[in-house]
Amino acid sequence: MSFSDRFAQHQEFFSSNTTRDLTWRKQQLQQIKRLALENEQLFLDALYQDLGKPAQEAWITEVSYVTGDVDHVCKKLNRWAKKRSVATPIVAQPGRSFIKPEPQGTVLIIGAWNYPMQLILAPLVAVIAAGNCAIVKPSELAPATSKLLAQLIPQYLDNNAFTVVEGAVEETTALLALPFDHIMYTGNGQVARIVMAAAAKNLTPVTLELGGKSPVYVDESANINITAQRIAWGKWMNAGQTCIAPDYIITTKNMIEPLVAALKAQITQMFGADPKQSESYGRIVNQRHAKRVSEYLTNVDVETGGEFDIENRYIAPTIVINPPLDSPLMVDEIFGPILPIITIEDFDSAKAFVKNREKPLSAYIFSKNKQQCQAWINEISSGNQCVNDVIMFNAVPELPFGGIGPSGMGQYSGKAGFDNFSHLKSVLVRPFLKDLPVRFAPYSELKFKFLRWIR
Repeated sequence: MSFSDRFAQHQEFFSSNTTRDLTWRKQQLQQIKRLALENEQLFLDALYQDLGKPAQEAWITEVSYVTGDVDHVCKKLNRWAKKRSVATPIVAQPGRSFIKPEPQGTVLIIGAWNYPMQLILAPLVAVIAAGNCAIVKPSELAPATSKLLAQLIPQYLDNNAFTVVEGAVEETTALLALPFDHIMYTGNGQVARIVMAAAAKNLTPVTLELGGKSPVYVDESANINITAQRIAWGKWMNAGQTCIAPDYIITTKNMIEPLVAALKAQITQMFGADPKQSESYGRIVNQRHAKRVSEYLTNVDVETGGEFDIENRYIAPTIVINPPLDSPLMVDEIFGPILPIITIEDFDSAKAFVKNREKPLSAYIFSKNKQQCQAWINEISSGNQCVNDVIMFNAVPELPFGGIGPSGMGQYSGKAGFDNFSHLKSVLVRPFLKDLPVRFAPYSELKFKFLRWIR
């Protein structure tokens, strides 16, 4: 069956109103949970094959993330789906006004390779919660996980409503030509522009989850050991291939030496003297990306790490001190296990440094200074933030996840995901009672004065 035929089948099924039934939605959501739990080891094996992910890391960031998302959504879905009453002004009285969430139709989900299970199934949870059908396109750069999703989704979910399409550019291009009701893409800005251009031809709304260079500011009041432990975990998890991972650190000259020492200690504690031998350290997704990341180490001051093995997709946890600000390391999103540390003068310099660059997906600050933390929250524009930690906002299901500007548009996770993939329809209901004549022509000065008065 062609892509257009599958799309037409989903649209026809959507028109049957089956997906509007909350019982059907919850049943499909529970099937996603079953899919994840009953095939947990298969997913752990696939994720190891694609990215060398340690089992515990894969379980936390992929399998349990999805099952926890299902539990949260099912618990809240009845409340989210209810009509939402709003006040009716005097000019529309008597009457009642409300917002009615309704499904959009058929959604295209294009996943990413760095979290290839989570970034298909978590958006799908939101799409189903809102009552939509979907065609999902896993990343071809994570072939083992893509193949597994293509095998399992048809076994667990309603085939009238959901389809998996495997493939690369050709298949994605063909899908983008179809008049979807919403498109969600997770990936890089270059491809996002292609997605938006294709969506514009059908006036299709898009949700883009991209990335950027997420900064970390560490001031002299921070607890250095806790700071280093949390940064090291967030940076070198999944070998740095996380869109919300710390991309670079900015700190004062006095902090460089103790911070580097603490980070080195954490690398050894987490991954041993030789991270290449560690069962807790992942691999770059393919040789092409490994080569790309390794080239960032040219003509820079490597403080620790720097070893790489392109054939085996390995790049060591690496710290670089004060690379040139116009170097690829400080211009491109690294998306790998290299952590630059940049020296700045003070907090104001740190804010200026971040503000002068594109808005990041995440921005982090480590400080005991409450005024500085509040100023960071107030003044630094980013998709998401943590104070004295990294990434952990993603563990709070009611916090929307999404970027701003070059780091993305639209949000999902929890209620934000439900709303994102719903149409929030505005409704006013009025009885057949006679209206005041002031509303209708012919107009007069007296009517005009009365309208001004009631407004």
